[in-house]
Amino acid sequence: MNEEILRIASKGDGVTASGRFAWGAAPGDVLRADGTLEWGPHHVEPACRHFGRCGGCQLQQLDEETLEAFVESRVANASSSQELGAERIAAPYLSPPGARRRASLRAESSGGRIAIGFREAKSHRLVELEECPVLVPEITVLLGPLRKLLITMGKAAPARKGPRGRSAKPSKADLPRMACDIEMTLVDQGVDLGVKGLTAEGLAATEAMLDFAKDHGLARLTMDGGYGYETVWEPAPVTVTLGETPVPFPPGSFLQATKDGEEALVAAAREWLEGAVSVADLFSGLGTFALALASPTCKVFAAEAARDVHLACKHGADRAQRPVFSAHRDLFRNPLQADELSKFEAVVLDPPRAGAREQVECIADSSVHRVVYISCNPSSWSRDGARLIEAGFRLVELRPVGQFRWSTHVELASYFVRDPQ
Repeated sequence: MNEEILRIASKGDGVTASGRFAWGAAPGDVLRADGTLEWGPHHVEPACRHFGRCGGCQLQQLDEETLEAFVESRVANASSSQELGAERIAAPYLSPPGARRRASLRAESSGGRIAIGFREAKSHRLVELEECPVLVPEITVLLGPLRKLLITMGKAAPARKGPRGRSAKPSKADLPRMACDIEMTLVDQGVDLGVKGLTAEGLAATEAMLDFAKDHGLARLTMDGGYGYETVWEPAPVTVTLGETPVPFPPGSFLQATKDGEEALVAAAREWLEGAVSVADLFSGLGTFALALASPTCKVFAAEAARDVHLACKHGADRAQRPVFSAHRDLFRNPLQADELSKFEAVVLDPPRAGAREQVECIADSSVHRVVYISCNPSSWSRDGARLIEAGFRLVELRPVGQFRWSTHVELASYFVRDPQ
């Protein structure tokens, strides 16, 4: 029986009225009895040759209208599941192609060559990236040269010992034998490249890395062989600019996926907290929101658990003479208590995917009357939001943000207000 695809489920599959699922479908497609698809008006040609194998994207078959509707519905459904009663849901914001400024990739050897890419969907197999329309060009242009560098490093490694301690002559098929994780982030000075699970063994490998960093204008090159990041190349201190303030960028630190997505989230916080004179930015990270909100008329308290990130925020704020007080504090184990929170007019929350259950409990018991909650997980956000509603807040506005274009991962900015009793 032929059936029409009516909607896209949270994992990216198309769903019919009878509950049949089809991967790679779009609303309006027809799912035939044999499981094949007849494309409808909202189905477009995927932008990437790897789509269907690479696990990085799930929704490249959707046109812009349907992609926006998916992002909006994910956020709206999370709100309605807990009966949060959003007074307004804004039109979703989607980052454009070629905007994602950070990537976590995997590199592995196979048959004498190196593959760099993302895992296949529901598999440990690696898809070697020849292109990626999601990432900024500054990152994708490095993939080919980086493969050559890793091969050079593998060939430069000391020979393996064979029987009786003799050096074993390696064959072409097993050169190089390696696996590592690669972190690339576009910062103010260029691309910050981190390689984890690999060390430069010998002078030739070290020289190859230095030549690579210099020739490709890297902002920084770090290696982590299991004992933490060691800097191999950093001609100038690496920074990211947040709220017009340059902030040191510790290797591997979190940064919003796209610059434009960050600006959309920051714009929401600024609009909602206009006129506030004291704000607590909790799970503040490098200071994305703290530095944007701080002004001659608004002082910000920024709390962060990661010590190096906290110090980076503090250094950036102090050097720019911004009114930000940075605190090193684990808000899961030691959340700000109600009496501490009551000193602030407003709170900004941007927790990890797990949400902020303990901290939200304290906010509920405080006298704070304005809360901006930024989330990358609509499920944990809706749970925490329900607690705020129970404490007398109302959800004034929701803004869906699709920083991870063509994926099922969505983010949101939300504004809760508690009217004076």
